[in-house]
Amino acid sequence: MRKHGDILLISCYELGHQPFHLASLSAMLKQADYLPVCVDTAVDTLSDEAIRQARFVAISVPMHTAMRLGEQVAQHIRMLNPAAYICFYGLYALLNAGHLLEQHAIDAAIGGEYEAPLCQLIAAVEQDRDEGIPGVYSRGHVSGPWIQRTPFMVPERDHLPALERYARMEQGTETRVVGYTEATRGCKHTCVHCPVTPIYHGRFFAVPAEIVLADIRAQVARGAQHITFGDPDFWNGPTHALRITRAMHQEFPELTFDATIKIEHLLKHRQFLPEMKELGCVFVVSAVESLNNTVLQELAKNHTAADVAEAFAEMERVGITLRPSLLPFTPWETLDSYIELLNFFEQGHFIEHIDPVHLSIRLLIPPGSAHLATPNSSSWIGEFDPAAFGYRWAHPDPRMDELQKQVAALVEQAEQMGSDAVMTFFQIKARALAMQEQKLSAFKAMRQYGERKELPHLTESWFCCAEPTSNQLCAKRA
Repeated sequence: MRKHGDILLISCYELGHQPFHLASLSAMLKQADYLPVCVDTAVDTLSDEAIRQARFVAISVPMHTAMRLGEQVAQHIRMLNPAAYICFYGLYALLNAGHLLEQHAIDAAIGGEYEAPLCQLIAAVEQDRDEGIPGVYSRGHVSGPWIQRTPFMVPERDHLPALERYARMEQGTETRVVGYTEATRGCKHTCVHCPVTPIYHGRFFAVPAEIVLADIRAQVARGAQHITFGDPDFWNGPTHALRITRAMHQEFPELTFDATIKIEHLLKHRQFLPEMKELGCVFVVSAVESLNNTVLQELAKNHTAADVAEAFAEMERVGITLRPSLLPFTPWETLDSYIELLNFFEQGHFIEHIDPVHLSIRLLIPPGSAHLATPNSSSWIGEFDPAAFGYRWAHPDPRMDELQKQVAALVEQAEQMGSDAVMTFFQIKARALAMQEQKLSAFKAMRQYGERKELPHLTESWFCCAEPTSNQLCAKRA
């Protein structure tokens, strides 16, 4: 499999970024003298010619939406090229391996630190064998995730679509081309709902600073003006993070960046926030999830509603925008607490800090989820739904399930129409209040909200652990 096109690497969705998981794997394959072809179906069409030429196909599935889209792509490949060996790799690959293998959608799955096992698998398939490779889950060999330190390499981006084709960072009238990299992998925290938890079980690995900086340097040479650090938590190792951002700022003083950091860490390491601002940090994404303390306890978030309010105040003081990600539809959220969540953002004048899609997100229970092992989980988790790659559950208050459906439909329609996000927020609040037989004029509420903030944000919403929209499920392919 040494000819150009024998190996086909496919990405379907990486939150609007140039696919890091193709670049990382491509670097290791090229070092081993393979010549992979990379296709990102989020921006390009996967041609029948590329499919028919491929002998080995590796599909990156780092999140749930990518998993759903990847399964569609795998079925299409199986139809056009039945002999192709198909492997899923990434965070969601191993979680769904049993079902996918049973349906013959794939031949193998690799979770965790995927590069080394995947290279070994390709070498084995070249020799017409694929069994017994550590880290590779196949029909003849059951394996857990490969959680060993990877021999990190600078990601190979030469044959990926241009950065200009992906999400931009916007603030007011300014737009910036965005690059993406990761300074760590895994996470030392074990939030119950997080897909990282059943794969890494509290472990994380720091990528050498020189590797991260070389990747940033290569992306700046390709036009990047802003860098997203996509680590599950950039401050799993705050000293490592600061070392990288200090060196980055020294070399590229005009470069801005964003990162994902837990509420807990923002407060614990708040002394670093002023320096982060000076180094070019314009916003931080943080998995707030809810302001209902019962929900936060069930998810093992290790922060409270009061901590969230304190983090907002701290970030406002420092001048870094806090952009929370939310998970407002879980079995423990109530209609009252959902409305209280909306009130928090309205009364604090924080509506511009959130993307409306976050007000619609419903808890996912993928195979292997830590929720399955929690006490009394059998009382609320239902049957596995193979079409959705997750377990069903129903809210004890039927109004909440109905509200979630209404909010999801409203948000998707608003996104398609390019509607004003603040107006969408108040339309959502009107729906929630209607569930309590209260009335709200969204137009009047929007007028009363007052002056708008122009906050830095990416042009594609950040939500990795959520059902894809109907538009996203229309995967690009020939």
